Amino acid sequence: MAQEKKAPQGEITLLIDTFRFRLIVFDDQEPYAQFPVAIGKARTPSPIGHWKIINKGVNWGSGFGTRWLGLNVPWGIYGIHGTNKPGSIGTMASQGCFRMFNHHVETLYPWIKIGTPVIVIGNPFSYQSGGMKNLKPGDKNSALTLIQEKLWRRGFYDGSADGIFGRGTKKGVQQLQKAHGLPITGNLGQIEYRCLGIIN
Repeated sequence: MAQEKKAPQGEITLLIDTFRFRLIVFDDQEPYAQFPVAIGKARTPSPIGHWKIINKGVNWGSGFGTRWLGLNVPWGIYGIHGTNKPGSIGTMASQGCFRMFNHHVETLYPWIKIGTPVIVIGNPFSYQSGGMKNLKPGDKNSALTLIQEKLWRRGFYDGSADGIFGRGTKKGVQQLQKAHGLPITGNLGQIEYRCLGIIN
């Protein structure tokens, strides 16, 4: 995939591979260009999931480089942006955003429209995301989107997989615990992960 300067002509989708530290631009489902990125630190992981671009900005703020592409992550402000720390590209260095070299994000920026799909792949339980954690109401992260989906598949949850441990998620966890004869705490730990098939 050559680093083209000309804009893609078809429907654009962005894929961010957190394992490879790469952002890949797809043009009508065909790889068109790719760029290296920095991702979130283990304690401030990047949001894994299916998102959309909801806003764009030039010189958005200090530390964000020359361009900003905001994502619709429901539990915080995350985006794809430039950086004043180019040495961080290719590492786990951000507060959860995806950093690019300024000249790369300037190439990407005009190609992207509001509503452009952004798919972020990775493992929400890997070392990159801080590993397996006990979770409780009020927590917000990518691991919860997977947990909510698994609760939904088992009939314990009917909300959206938004990554927010709210009342509906707590109720779903309590129903899971009741079904498996566990103490009904509403919190998630290793035993609940086993019941959901996340770990063996």
